[in-house]
Amino acid sequence: MKNLIKMKEKKQLALAPAYLLLIVWTVFIFIMIGWVVLASFSTTKEIFNGTMLKFESGINFVNYKNALFSHNVAKYFMNSVIYTCVASIGVILVGAPASYALARARFKGRSLCLNMFVVGMSIPVIMIILPLYSTLSKLGVTNNRITIIFLYICMTVPFTVFFLYSFFQSLPGDFEEAAAIDGCGPIKTFWSIMFPLAQPGVITLLVFNFITIWNEYFISYILIDDVKLKPVAVGLYSMVQSMKYSGDWAAMFAAVVIVFLPTFILYLFLSDKIIAGVTGGGVKG
Repeated sequence: MKNLIKMKEKKQLALAPAYLLLIVWTVFIFIMIGWVVLASFSTTKEIFNGTMLKFESGINFVNYKNALFSHNVAKYFMNSVIYTCVASIGVILVGAPASYALARARFKGRSLCLNMFVVGMSIPVIMIILPLYSTLSKLGVTNNRITIIFLYICMTVPFTVFFLYSFFQSLPGDFEEAAAIDGCGPIKTFWSIMFPLAQPGVITLLVFNFITIWNEYFISYILIDDVKLKPVAVGLYSMVQSMKYSGDWAAMFAAVVIVFLPTFILYLFLSDKIIAGVTGGGVKG
């Protein structure tokens, strides 16, 4: 028993540097986020004077009003909500059946299809953006919500298929056999039985895809010129550029908080399910 306790103590001591590094990194992140939040309630003068903690001018909620309406963050925010929610649901509707078919069906080229999805994950957007922009320009479908949503779905399908593949592959075949005996076809079996069983992976994917699409910048920056259609990432960059002339830095930090909040809240409430989905997929794979 004593030897076992000593072994555990040695193991913990060996992990001490990693724990220390994690603590330092966590403290650093909290300080940075705290600074941005404080700046969002201060004034531009207090930010540059370093007197934010004193709140000499009080708590300035007007910064959020200016960010939302004077700097069009409300419009950018709603655009991102539309793009992100529709694309996140759309990619599940496309990727989940594809991953189920690859995990369950046996056909020629199955391994090749799966490997192609893996290859798709490794291709940077910057490599395909020029031919993509040229093609879409000729078709006249740039500055279009449907085009952006379609591209976001295509961008996240490879990871979605690869991630859910292990979940469906590990599910027992008894469920499908029982469903077939009851007269369920393959499509009904998938949506009624197999898809709900993969809920941990689906929820994890929804969160990952939400964060990816919400923070996406490059595609929307290249393909969207219309201010009315820009998402928050591009809109925030435009706002930073306008600071050269307006100098309303307090409103800019308020905009940063507004953009950051949805992903923070999402992870805050679903962190347990995300961890369960990731670890479950790793064990089952």
